[in-house]
Amino acid sequence: MIHIYCGDGKGKTTAAAGLAARFAGAGGTVVAARFLKTEDSGEAAALRSIPGITVIPCRKSFGFTWTMTPEEKVEAAEYARGLFREAERLALEAAVGAQAAHSPEEKLPSPPVLLVLDELAAAMGAGFLGTSEVLGVLDRLEDLAEIVITGRNPARELLDRADYITEMRKIRHPYERGIPARRGIEY
Repeated sequence: MIHIYCGDGKGKTTAAAGLAARFAGAGGTVVAARFLKTEDSGEAAALRSIPGITVIPCRKSFGFTWTMTPEEKVEAAEYARGLFREAERLALEAAVGAQAAHSPEEKLPSPPVLLVLDELAAAMGAGFLGTSEVLGVLDRLEDLAEIVITGRNPARELLDRADYITEMRKIRHPYERGIPARRGIEY
């Protein structure tokens, strides 16, 4: 099934990380790709410490999309497409490996792989990944992996395909009072 955590409120990545921990704790395999992020985030370090979870490293950071030059946007789009292909490949490999490694009697999640695509909706919104490209991967993985997508303003086509949609709505945030993002809370 496809899960979407969206909205302007805090908690989208946190919800995805919690589901990843639950899934791994139930014996499943998790592959997580983070778009438009840096390596400096507490959830990545925590998830990497859990057996069964692979978090693809952020090999390059580009900053906020609204501060990128046109050249940086082209480079960021190339990077996002490569990261997306790597996430698909790792999820497919994990699905094949899980089927071969476990007996049918074992109580594993079905399907045995969870693919977390953190901030994929934002990468799509910035034009870094096309809707048809993303839907093609969803089609290829639909019977092999549970898929989590986070980010603001997901494309209508993603919403139409989702089985779960949870919207985080901001009512109040310390940023409005000039308080910057805090380590361990916002990242």
